[in-house]
Amino acid sequence: MCLILEGTYPYILGGVSGWTHSLIQSQTDFTFHLLTIQHPKADLGHRYEVPSNVTGITNVMIQTLPQGSASPKLSREVLDRLYQPLKDLQAGGDLSVVSQILDILTPLQDAVGDELLLNSPAAWDLLIRMADTYDSDMPFLDFFWTWRMSLASFYSMLLHPLPEARVYHAVSTGYAGLLAARASLETHRPILLTEHGIYTTERRIEIAMADWLYEAPSEDIKIEGSGQTLRDIWVKTFITYSRACYQACSKIITLYEGNQQLQIEEGADPEKAEVIPNGVDYAYYVNIASERDKYPPTIAFIGRVVPIKDVKTFIRACGMVLPHVSNLRVLVLGPTDEDEDYFQECQNLVSFLNMDDHLEFTGKVQLGAYLGQVHVIALTSISEAQPLVILEAGAAGVPSVATNVGACKEMILGRTNEDPPLGAGGAITPLANPGATAAELTKLLVDDAWREQCGRAIKERVRRYYQKTDLDRTYRALYDHYRHAPDTPPFPVSTA
Repeated sequence: MCLILEGTYPYILGGVSGWTHSLIQSQTDFTFHLLTIQHPKADLGHRYEVPSNVTGITNVMIQTLPQGSASPKLSREVLDRLYQPLKDLQAGGDLSVVSQILDILTPLQDAVGDELLLNSPAAWDLLIRMADTYDSDMPFLDFFWTWRMSLASFYSMLLHPLPEARVYHAVSTGYAGLLAARASLETHRPILLTEHGIYTTERRIEIAMADWLYEAPSEDIKIEGSGQTLRDIWVKTFITYSRACYQACSKIITLYEGNQQLQIEEGADPEKAEVIPNGVDYAYYVNIASERDKYPPTIAFIGRVVPIKDVKTFIRACGMVLPHVSNLRVLVLGPTDEDEDYFQECQNLVSFLNMDDHLEFTGKVQLGAYLGQVHVIALTSISEAQPLVILEAGAAGVPSVATNVGACKEMILGRTNEDPPLGAGGAITPLANPGATAAELTKLLVDDAWREQCGRAIKERVRRYYQKTDLDRTYRALYDHYRHAPDTPPFPVSTA
């Protein structure tokens, strides 16, 4: 199996990296080659002890091309042929565009590199032709660097040697998805995709907020018009990569139904789509002994103290619960050192609300040592995919109140196909709404019967749908099926 990874495992800690490490550890019947996409200046020190069934690691450095060697005549011929498919690529194309470009570049082998594709007089002429096609008033210099960075990234994915594998499994679209699409076209082996977050959505947000894409009016040489922006170019390029990956895939997997709908809206074939959620060690968490009778009513926040988790909304909500539950105990279970300024602001808010005697920041802890003390957990994040803390607490019989992000709603209230329905395992609240969060927390703390009913429902939901051992078997079956599958037929490319 070849896992295609972008900027994650084994060099970066985080949710996707942890998932990848766990996947490899659980699939001992298979060997893996890691094809990782990295920035040229990335720290390549391992943050994980790579399992023994990883037999190789290949690093692809983004925007890094071989020098190549080509005559001016060859450069002109190649870039003339590339003009239309490159134009289609940056307008929002699909797998056929990638296939056309590969058909042009692959036969040239050692001749192709940055000398031909980026630095030749013919490459400059191609850039001028591309600029003329954009109805935009962006500064020409900005267009030049956007074009160059985008193409260098694209070419670096197409020109690096691919490892051989029976199955290629991308863990995102984007550049990893582009490599997966290329692997499908070149090797005709099955392609799997597991998207944790929807790459194009995340890039749209990132690009919209990017300060390096400055687009204020300038008196510099401009591309005349009033149409596309630099952001449009980047977004459409990533849309092309996602479409190409979706078209190349034999199976398109994500963690929850909401993401699956977004994939379909972005061009994924519903017949190939499947939801495989993350799972937890149910046997461990279900056996945590309850000590709740020994403690006052306890709310826990489990996670990093950082802005995206919106800990301030959690603190404000607990402050609103306090008048109804005078002996309230609040725990913030998670690291506090990632954003020290934000942590200080949270501490100041606790003092302002006169909650110093009720709320404790514990720092990083072993969760199993605390869950037996907790009556309800709250998650006030403004962005999540599928937060495992809801499942871990749920397996221990602890209900959750969470914002309506990622998979939280279907984990707490159940998926649309849950049969029979198990009922609520807590409550879902709007973003940044301490009042709504406080109301649901108060109800769970003061109504013992409701809390116990929700605790039973979430425990059974985790047992039925979110056990890691069951989900490991699902991936094992997928790998076993596709490694024996015949080669996929060549992708039909229109010459129209």
